[in-house]
Amino acid sequence: MRRPALSRRELLGGTVASAVVVATGRARAATIDRRQFHNQPADTPLHRRLVELWQAVERETEGRVKVRVFAENGGIAGGDPQALAMLRTGELEFFTLMGGILGEVVPAADVQSIPLAFRTNAEVYDALDGDLGSHLQRECAAAGIHMVPRGCFENGFRHITCASRPIRRLDDLAGLKIRTPKSELFIDAFRTLGADPVAINVNRLYDALKGGAVEAQENPLIVAHAFRLFEVQHYVSLTRHAWSGFNLLANLEHWHSLSDGDRKTIERNVAHFAALQRADNDRLNEALRDELAQRGMVFNDTDLTGFRARLAPFYARWKERVGRQTWAILEAHVGALG
Repeated sequence: MRRPALSRRELLGGTVASAVVVATGRARAATIDRRQFHNQPADTPLHRRLVELWQAVERETEGRVKVRVFAENGGIAGGDPQALAMLRTGELEFFTLMGGILGEVVPAADVQSIPLAFRTNAEVYDALDGDLGSHLQRECAAAGIHMVPRGCFENGFRHITCASRPIRRLDDLAGLKIRTPKSELFIDAFRTLGADPVAINVNRLYDALKGGAVEAQENPLIVAHAFRLFEVQHYVSLTRHAWSGFNLLANLEHWHSLSDGDRKTIERNVAHFAALQRADNDRLNEALRDELAQRGMVFNDTDLTGFRARLAPFYARWKERVGRQTWAILEAHVGALG
């Protein structure tokens, strides 16, 4: 299931420049071996569209910008947190990451995953392709990260799966040992709702469920399918409790090393292929209910009455954590929270 881990040379020698001397004795422009990591398997819309994106960029820049795409973060042991650290130090040039994990170093980015905030994909894209996205780009730049405009790829609205029981109402979360990303926002949200959250990287998710380290997890349906969670989970409770996507990020210093023309070529193609992937992913999430049911998963709708009231202290804490300006922009799109 998982791709082989990268070699030490690939991990530590990520950006390799080489000049090729031609017959005249003059050197051609240096070629750069750049890498793009993401945490999804290779058979997902995210991987396919990222490959197409960088192929288009390579063609349009006449080979000046060539980027290899690595599914499941190239098999690195530390998953998303390690890849984010590599991006910040310049060991990695490009990376896609959800706001709830990016928020560990750019607190404002947590706003993307605030529970029960966004209601529709259109609402999400209006905010992230507009003023909220522009605000987050400025916040990321202060942390040495370039967030590519209109470059948030789709993951989807998140639901809860469980091995032993459905989650029909708020009380069913009491004491539930549930896997969350390594994100303080998700940990705090589920603890506030009464569950017992355990932070585990997605590359260890299947094994944690299979071995019983956790009983449940929460993710869009595409993750349950792509990571074969139907083999270790039985119930799917449709909560739509939060939205998540994959922000296309670049190391800021590397980004500024590119020519203005090449940066514009990347940005134009990112917007194009992100839009295609959003549509792909949305269709797949809609279609997967039938396929997962055929694989033995039992679906139920969750009564969300009382969820927002229980989250009131969470909202108060995270309004301060993401920043009042960030929160105000969010509420301008989704209405008052808390």
